Amino acid sequence: MLATSSAARSLLSRTARRASALGATRTMASIEPYADYGKSVFTGRVADEYLKKHGSSADILDDPSWTTTHADTVANAVLDWAVDRGANTYCHWFQPMASSGVRHGQTGQVQNMMMKFNRSTNHVEFDSDGKMLVKGETDGSSYPNGGLRATHQAGGYLALDTSSPIFLRGDTIFIPSAFVSYYGAALDEKTPLLRSNAAISKHGKRLLAHLGLDTGDQAVVSNIGLEQEFFLVPRDQYYRRPDLQLAGRTIIGRDAPRGQEMCDHYMAPPSLANPALACMQEIQDECWRLGIPLKTRHREVAPNQYEFAPLYGYNTTQVDQNLMVMQIIEEVSARHGLAALLQEKPFNDVNGSGKHNNWSIATEDGTMLLHPGKINKATGNPSAFAVIMSAIIAAVNEHGDLMRMAIASPGNDFRLGACEAPPAIVSTYLGDDITFYLSHFKDGKGEGEYVPQTKMLDLGTHEVLPFEVPAEDRNRTSPFPYGGARFEFRAVGSSQNVSMVNTVLNTIVAEKFAEFADAIDAGKDIHDLARETLNENWRVIFNGNNYDEAIQQELTDRGIWRIDSGVEAIATLTAQKNVDLFQKMKVLTKEECESRQHILHDHYTGTVDIEAKCLIDMINQHIIPSVKAAGVGPLSDLEAAVGTLKAAVAEIHSAEDSYKAAQLSRVLRLETMIDIRAVCDAAEEVVPANLWTLATYKELLFLDSHT
Repeated sequence: MLATSSAARSLLSRTARRASALGATRTMASIEPYADYGKSVFTGRVADEYLKKHGSSADILDDPSWTTTHADTVANAVLDWAVDRGANTYCHWFQPMASSGVRHGQTGQVQNMMMKFNRSTNHVEFDSDGKMLVKGETDGSSYPNGGLRATHQAGGYLALDTSSPIFLRGDTIFIPSAFVSYYGAALDEKTPLLRSNAAISKHGKRLLAHLGLDTGDQAVVSNIGLEQEFFLVPRDQYYRRPDLQLAGRTIIGRDAPRGQEMCDHYMAPPSLANPALACMQEIQDECWRLGIPLKTRHREVAPNQYEFAPLYGYNTTQVDQNLMVMQIIEEVSARHGLAALLQEKPFNDVNGSGKHNNWSIATEDGTMLLHPGKINKATGNPSAFAVIMSAIIAAVNEHGDLMRMAIASPGNDFRLGACEAPPAIVSTYLGDDITFYLSHFKDGKGEGEYVPQTKMLDLGTHEVLPFEVPAEDRNRTSPFPYGGARFEFRAVGSSQNVSMVNTVLNTIVAEKFAEFADAIDAGKDIHDLARETLNENWRVIFNGNNYDEAIQQELTDRGIWRIDSGVEAIATLTAQKNVDLFQKMKVLTKEECESRQHILHDHYTGTVDIEAKCLIDMINQHIIPSVKAAGVGPLSDLEAAVGTLKAAVAEIHSAEDSYKAAQLSRVLRLETMIDIRAVCDAAEEVVPANLWTLATYKELLFLDSHT
């Protein structure tokens, strides 16, 4: 990742030297608290120290071939490091499909002690070698596979991913790994992302060469930064909500008298009167030692909603780290008497949570392809930025259906288009400045370099002097806005493993880079190609308010991809153009596309099945008894609702295939269950508080008022 431990230490030591030069004494603000940064990650200085004891150095880790040439050396160094850190166990750490919202940590692992018995002395000895480190085998029979393996073909094979460093937590070494079947079919989230990285590197290098930059042996890499939103609620009240415990969201619940209508939560001071701040500080501390720099923390829009944001880095490392961040959030919150909610929409009528995916591409030495000044200078081509942007714009316009598929998590049903997340219409925001530049470029009115503009704000005060701001404002209503050297995919769900999101972004852009390179190889003028591409795909650019319903209809009429249903979005994965795309870029086979569609539909259906059964139990075991005890409330409607839910669940279970089951589940969730929720909430409104046995929104939210 770019935010390396050595970079952090370098920054901190420069700060210390600057303070020393000024004659200052560092007391409260010391670099000492940062000394443990990355000590639990086998990379950089940490790896170098132990590899040198075995006649090598951390430099060998830069070349993936170490898994064949130096595997035993690395294994011995990792063992020494582990023992020094108090660890005696290892696991290959992988990412099964369809884990969001249900699997703790969203990963799979079998933890094995690094030990063996000496047959001569019967003494216990440490055991570690290169073969054990770089690959493993496990039973793959109980993981979602979508038909990629038969019942009698249960082998799951694990191979170390050299792009993401080995790390240590507690007594266990975690080895990030790909997970595939006996025949090499991807059974995980990671493998397609790694393949898409290869695609964008291969074709990005080709296009850069045509633009004037020979990258040599350096790869083109995809970097991301992930903004993680979540809720913290009192744990004792959490235990009074079966729906939160089992489904991650409140299926029923009357609004509290107060919500977010006063705009009083967003970026408000973290209160010292409740445990949330201490919880977040401990989360940051744990992550810091794992080499995860959670730089930013703040309160979000809804009551009890918070956000962490790290420094950005290489995509596979960032995905792995984000999975660990979510796990740490859940585990640390329990130690503070809190429960963390990572689901996209845990509460009705207040904002849900997202995970903004800031995506960029660069050469390995840091030349950013989406930074106009840097890429134009590196290529010596004033139109390089325009050419690259034209390819990305075409990718979004042609494959907006796949972008929508990638964010079709069950929880996003309740977020997209609700004035808290962008609508399910996939456009891109560039800002007036870049749009003006590209408009002139495509119309042949100029080929000069794009230079981002700025402006000065003068507040008319003596105390605050005029200051510079970018020429472009933020557009939080766009699903895919350009933000200066990066695009921000804003519609991603908070509970998601973002591997598929970034697999799609890499693959659709790699295809366009390949098409550009092929056309130029065939004699096409690069500027003419970019102009034609912009003219053909210009409709996908929109700089206005995506929340405006009239505008949404206008964008729909333009022919921009709009898929309101997550179930239908998932079904686009096997559209012929998309299968052809993934096969051509060598990211997914036809069979892998089909299996993932099947798995995603099953995941949606399974989520709704849990929610519906929770609702049945809550009505039978809580709401009906409360209504009877109070002698008020819609008793007959509640009893009828139970029958309706049971019939709907039975119909889903008898559906002919996973697609039909998911379609029925969506109707149950977004129509039937919403109607039944209204009945339940009407009961909560009239039943006296002392007879209502479920935790209310008033008790779950507003930590400042209750702790």
